[in-house]
This record gives sequence, C-alpha cells and structure tokens, in this order.
Amino acid sequence: MTATTASTASTASSTASAGAPPAASAGGRGSRKNRKGGTSKLGWNVIGLLVFAVVGFPVYWMLNTAFKPAKDAIDPSPQFFPRTFTLDNFRRALEISDFWGPVGRSLIVSLVVVVIGIAVGLLAALAISRFAFRGRKIVIVGILAVQMVPLVAMIIPVFLLLNDLGQYDKLTGLIITYLTFILPFTVWTLRGFIVNIPKELEEAAQVDGCTPTGAFLRVVFPLLAPGMVATSVYGFIQAWNEYLYALMLMSQQNQTATVWLGNFTTKNGTEFAPMMAGSTMMAIPIVVLFLIVQRKMAAGLTAGAVKG
Repeated sequence: MTATTASTASTASSTASAGAPPAASAGGRGSRKNRKGGTSKLGWNVIGLLVFAVVGFPVYWMLNTAFKPAKDAIDPSPQFFPRTFTLDNFRRALEISDFWGPVGRSLIVSLVVVVIGIAVGLLAALAISRFAFRGRKIVIVGILAVQMVPLVAMIIPVFLLLNDLGQYDKLTGLIITYLTFILPFTVWTLRGFIVNIPKELEEAAQVDGCTPTGAFLRVVFPLLAPGMVATSVYGFIQAWNEYLYALMLMSQQNQTATVWLGNFTTKNGTEFAPMMAGSTMMAIPIVVLFLIVQRKMAAGLTAGAVKG
C-alpha cells in the first residue's frame, strides 16, 4: 500500500513537472506578443510624427517668415527659430494694396458657393441615391466625368461664355464658374453619406406616422449633418483658395484674396516676408471656420438614429 502511494505521488510529481514548461512557454508567447504590439505602436507613432512634420513644416515656415524682419527672410543662411519678432510685415502687407476689399469679395463668393452647392447638391444626391429613374447611371457617370476634366482646359470656353453673357469681371460670373467644379463633388460626396443611411429608418418613421418629408427631416437629416458640414468646409476651402479663374475672370479692381497676394511680386523682386504675412492673414478665416464646426462634426458623427 505504501509502495503504491509513493508510486502515485512520484507519477503526479512527474506529470506536474512535465506540464510546467508549456505554461511557461505560453507566458513567453504572451510577452512576445506584447512586445511586438508595443513595437508596432511605436512604429506607427513615428510614422505619424514624420507625416505631421512634413505637413506642418510649411505652415511653421510661413509663420516664421511672417514674424521675422524682412532682411532675415532673404538671408542665405535661414534661421529655423527667429531671433527677433516684428509686426512690420503685417503693416506692410496692409499698406501695399487694399486688403479688406479682396477678402470681403472672397468671403462673399465662398459663402454663396457653399450655400448654393449644399442646397442643390443635397437635392441631387437624394434623388440619385433614393429614387430609381431612367438615366440614373448616366447622371452618376457624368458627375464623375466632369470632375476628371482639368480646370485649365476650361479657361477659354468659360471666359468666352461669361463674356457673351455679360458676366465677365462680376462676382456672379465667378460664383457660377466655381459651382461647375464644386457642385459635382458635393453631389458625389453627399450621395455616399445618404447611401450609408439605411432606408429602413425612413420606412420605420413613416410607419409611425411621419410623412416622407418629415421622415427625412427628423431621421435622415440629423445623420447626414456631419457629411454636410465636411462637404461645406471642403467647398469653402476650394473656393477660398482658387486662384486661376479669379485671375483670368476678374480685373484688378475686383480681385479676390488669392490674387491680392500677387501684389507682393513686382519688377524689383518679391517681398517674401510681407507675402507670408498676407498668407497668414488669409489662413485665419479657414482656421476660424474649422474651430467653429469641429465640435458639431464630432457630435454628429457620434449621434445615432436611436437614443436612450
């Protein structure tokens, strides 16, 4: 009996000792996975920092040049950190030519283009995504084809057309021109947002007593708000930064903000420091717009069809 008990104990001991290595190896594999996960995250963080540096450096250099003395802006040995700060470049930028006139015209054109683009684009995107009609695929292909046409290729036809219509050197003509390439993008982008909203939500609202219009306003529209905001911001930036058509279709008396920056290039050379100061002032409306809408975009993205 004693021998049997000893044999059983020795067998259990050997079994326990044999089972120990797999547990240890499992723990080793877990630690190796954790190390690999940490290394992967570190690698992605490094890549993110590099991308941020590449994208953010031009903005930093613009600000750096705007606040340094004009003589330091053309120094053959540039300083990454300015030794002295000055606001003379901003005063010079405002003295070279009228600043508020071009900025006001750019704001008017950009805001009108955004409002018309969103209003018309939303209706067109809703029709394409929710209704089946003859020629629907042709319309979708046409929207894509219009966006593939280079803007440079349309300068002469647009100039001749606006001249015949009496819209040359007028803000209305410039607004119509901007809509030709901002509206197709607006329709295509909003269509993507509408398609991703289940149609069953509208049907459920109609079963509960909503009209089709009421179902759209109460169910679809809140879910579509983030897409509308993002599309509006893109359209505003596109219209605000456009240069080629504003240069070709508007005279110097009616120039926009982007064309106004060309006043810093004269026969005597380019005043880089005042130009960067002007660019900084031009970037302020875009930054303010993004700061205003970013919270609404985040709130809209986290909102759902069902609450509670």
